[in-house]
Amino acid sequence: MSTHKHFDKICCVVLAATLLITVLFMNAESFGIQAADSVMGYEELLFDASTVHTIEIVMDDWDDFIDNCKSEEYYACSVVIDNEACKNVAIRGKGNTSLTQVESYGNDRYSFKIEFDHYDSSNTYHGLDKLCLNNIIQDNTYMKDYLTYQMMNYFGVASPLCSYVYITVNGEDWGLYLAVEGVEESFLQRTYGSSYGDLYKPDSQNMGGGRGNGKQFNMDDFFGSDTDDAEPEVPDTGTDVTQDMQMPDDTINGGGTNGGMEGDPMNGGMKGGGTKGDNMQDGMSIGSDDVLLKYIDDDFDSYSNIFDNAKIDITDSDRERLIAALKNLGEGEELTDTVDIESVIRYFVVHNYVLNFDSYTGSMIHNYYLYEEDGQLSMIPWDYNLAFGGFNSSDSAASLVNYPIDSPVSGGNAEDRPMIAWIFADETYTDLYHEYFAEFISEYFDSGYFSEMIDTVSSMIAPYVESDPTKFCTYEEFETGISTLKEFCLLRAESINGQLDGAIGSTSDTQSSDTLIDAGSLTISDMGSMNGGMGGSQTQDSRIMQPGEGGMGGGMMQHGTNGMGGGMMQPGEGGMDENMILPEEGDMASDMMQPGEDGMDSDMQQPAAESNMTAPSDQALSGTLSAWIQVGISTGILILGLMFAFFFKRRR
Repeated sequence: MSTHKHFDKICCVVLAATLLITVLFMNAESFGIQAADSVMGYEELLFDASTVHTIEIVMDDWDDFIDNCKSEEYYACSVVIDNEACKNVAIRGKGNTSLTQVESYGNDRYSFKIEFDHYDSSNTYHGLDKLCLNNIIQDNTYMKDYLTYQMMNYFGVASPLCSYVYITVNGEDWGLYLAVEGVEESFLQRTYGSSYGDLYKPDSQNMGGGRGNGKQFNMDDFFGSDTDDAEPEVPDTGTDVTQDMQMPDDTINGGGTNGGMEGDPMNGGMKGGGTKGDNMQDGMSIGSDDVLLKYIDDDFDSYSNIFDNAKIDITDSDRERLIAALKNLGEGEELTDTVDIESVIRYFVVHNYVLNFDSYTGSMIHNYYLYEEDGQLSMIPWDYNLAFGGFNSSDSAASLVNYPIDSPVSGGNAEDRPMIAWIFADETYTDLYHEYFAEFISEYFDSGYFSEMIDTVSSMIAPYVESDPTKFCTYEEFETGISTLKEFCLLRAESINGQLDGAIGSTSDTQSSDTLIDAGSLTISDMGSMNGGMGGSQTQDSRIMQPGEGGMGGGMMQHGTNGMGGGMMQPGEGGMDENMILPEEGDMASDMMQPGEDGMDSDMQQPAAESNMTAPSDQALSGTLSAWIQVGISTGILILGLMFAFFFKRRR
């Protein structure tokens, strides 16, 4: 026993310091210490982008599931990911308008959503709760979504992970898909840590169908259903909106470089989602003011297109905080507290580079996630299969390659989109936006990184595309699409360099045709397009109006000359690359048990039951409890130490 005369004081100081440090760590973020992203096991497994992964879907009622995919009803199944089996998971069809469009292609190649935790909240794939399997519709390159997510992640934007997967169903080839991390609780924990904020996927009730995001929007309901020259059917709002429809006085701007039609062709008619603030903005924007992220009033019901699409449980205080943030955003006040400045600018740098007008900067105003934490807002990217001009492929290649980075909105104007308007309303933020754009172009394109990456990835997936039995394009169209995409990206980077140094105008009204980058050799639709991009002759009538008809903005959808490619392989035909690793025949018994039965073939590897793996919804709670337990232990130790010091002193 030590007899140092200050031993009791030393003990007290050490124990008090221990308690103080524990409390500080619990409240680290309050002192400006940022929590590190959580490391999730699925990151380095399924989302290793250097290889094509395999997913085997095993279910008895596959045909019935496919027949009912558009209903988005969940079915039970088992999946085998890279030879590792996951039982008792749920699968459903997913998508926006693509759910209804797949059938029109004469194809069953739907996108799917897999929920590992649907039947058992503790069930995950190495921490992953939701997985999206994208069918790569309207994308002959197979790379638009993949490339955009890679760009976003490369440039430090919070965005979902992705990788390529070759899907088989009950042992039969199904096709090459893109696996995308679901933007839900696992994503939030991986990106923001266990104490994450609130997540929303704003979408108006009439547009962009799909579960919880636009309900049951049908393209036929909007554009008509019979003939090529049918007038668009206007949702019934109780008023005669045809009187309000006006064609823009000026259909060409900036030397014709902006492609679409500016002005006010709809002039306030055609209301969108049925909530306060519904509008039809300049150039045929469809939706509601809440989806535009405008402040309307303090009534929760005015923001139903946001709050009804919350991805986690929210409270009234969450709603009040978001409305207050939207008010500050619209008024341009307290921006540093209202917007994650760097994150949002980086998001729009990549987003405006790839020209995705099926989005917040387009006419339908959807396909983005809104993240809010402590009153601060940021954007999370989603759904880029129509990027790189695919949404308005009728525009000339030159107009898209040279699309002005400071006039980034199609079918409207930036001033009407508060989440981007602040960038151009303040010269300081505009300069920062340009600075980040220069950084992105220099590091990603001028360095040679992009060219090497796209060549590597296209070579990796080419054998799988060739043997894909359900693909929407021919292999030759894929090859053409890839070469077009590569050239488009390099020319766009060249144009943006010119816009940044002043050689090319960076706004729609400062561009001059004699200064633009020549893109005459490119055909945008070769990369795939809205309602287009398939080889052969069209098998259904094109109900989509040409730009300018019936008051449509120039950037909207166009007639396609498409159909099924004559040489498309049917399931079972062709082959797979001989190096592809799939579960061997012996790995899966022909009478494999379905979810709910006692077991699977013994050769299948069941994910290890890790004692420390909890459902994502429980992890934040367990983290909080763990922190308080640490405080309790530290306090107990401090009390024991004080008691020890007291009695030790008395014995002396």
